[in-house]
Amino acid sequence: MIDFLQFINEVLWGSVLIYLLLGAGIWFTFRCGFVQLRYLKQWRSLICPPQAPDKSGISPFQALCTSLAARVGSGNLTGVALALTIGGPGAIFWMWVVAFIGMATSFAECSLAQLYKSRDSEGNYRGGPAWYMDRGLGMRWMGVMFSVFLMLAFGLIFNAVQANSIASAVNHAFAIPRTWVGILLVILTGGVIWGGLRGVARLSQYLMPFMSVAWILMSLYVVALHIERLPDVVTLVIKSAFGWHQAASGALAFTLSQAITTGFQRGMFSNEAGMGSTPNAAAAASAWPPHPAAQGLVQMFGVLIDTVIICSATAAIVLFSGMLDGGTTNAGGVALVQIALSSMIGSWASGFIAFIVFLFAFTSIVANYAYAENNLFFLRKNGPFALVLFRCLALVMVMFGTLSPLPLVWQLADVAMAFMAMTNLSAILLLSPVVRDLARDYLRQQRLGVTPVFDPNRFPEIKSQLAPGVWEAPSTTKPRR
Repeated sequence: MIDFLQFINEVLWGSVLIYLLLGAGIWFTFRCGFVQLRYLKQWRSLICPPQAPDKSGISPFQALCTSLAARVGSGNLTGVALALTIGGPGAIFWMWVVAFIGMATSFAECSLAQLYKSRDSEGNYRGGPAWYMDRGLGMRWMGVMFSVFLMLAFGLIFNAVQANSIASAVNHAFAIPRTWVGILLVILTGGVIWGGLRGVARLSQYLMPFMSVAWILMSLYVVALHIERLPDVVTLVIKSAFGWHQAASGALAFTLSQAITTGFQRGMFSNEAGMGSTPNAAAAASAWPPHPAAQGLVQMFGVLIDTVIICSATAAIVLFSGMLDGGTTNAGGVALVQIALSSMIGSWASGFIAFIVFLFAFTSIVANYAYAENNLFFLRKNGPFALVLFRCLALVMVMFGTLSPLPLVWQLADVAMAFMAMTNLSAILLLSPVVRDLARDYLRQQRLGVTPVFDPNRFPEIKSQLAPGVWEAPSTTKPRR
């Protein structure tokens, strides 16, 4: 069974999706006029707007932190280490390339999520790929299919995988039994997810900046200690990126194909651009300026933070240790990061990495669950009994993940995520004329020197598809806090 699922994943991720994701990113890069380069100077005003947003949604900063909480998981350590060992040091270069391309895809899907969002019965914003498949394409069946894939992958299976990473790291560093780690995780996770998306957003806005800065500062400390290696590391990355690096034996350590394929795959897994997960957080935001493209720009910066900054921090720790100078190493995964950091700053690095893995994976668990619960609302299965049942199932999977090896469920999650990505990419490509119109409208108003405001009357063909009252006038409904 595992071998069969692995074969399916190799076909989907190695052939179909890598070209589909890459093609979509290039398409939206040109379709939106290289949106990645136009608005970098505005990131601060978009994330922390001068005017208080509409109370129906979470703040742009909370939405960004929530999406980063889901993106930044144990894969930012383990995934990067695997990329460096399988594809060579040059894989990090191709991760940067795919991040640049993926920023345009993220802009497209998150702008659409903002445009087609609606309010639930309590006045809170809800939206995501399922909503724009339903309203924008008129294909509710497609939204239902996407929601099921997302709930399985993000709500249940991936959380077991993240919990397993936490249990392994904590047990290795502190010899704490997995059972106790699992009980603690269930208690902490339950306390957060019972607060819904707003509870996850409040936690994320504090934890995400702290843990990201802590990891980045550690990498900068390592680089400062070994600054004399900087020219060698840069040369190693560039040579390996194009298959020029040679091992000590004189044979090519890594081929160009290995570097590109591994870098693209790990980068796509890390930043989730095009997967359809991030739009669930983007739709819940009250964007400022009040234009769908504003939240698309905010989430575009999330790709940059996740892949170019945080993943590069992990790569710097491994590369500056010198463990890959010869081309190969026996260590892999998070063990490679632990060994690399310990060799440079001492044995306490193992405990520090366990702490970082705990924070990264825990925030991913609660954010992934919030995405899944959001899609319960789309399926109209959000009654009290269904919500409690789904939350309990999520907690059971967290406990299961801490106690069990997960090769089968990991393969199942990859299959579910692959179908989720293909469904979402098909939808946003079909809606690419709408994305183009949103980008042009935002840019037009900026050129006029006015605050961009979305006026649905300018787009009569889109207006009829929008949820009533979301864009026409401010809501008088008081949302639950």
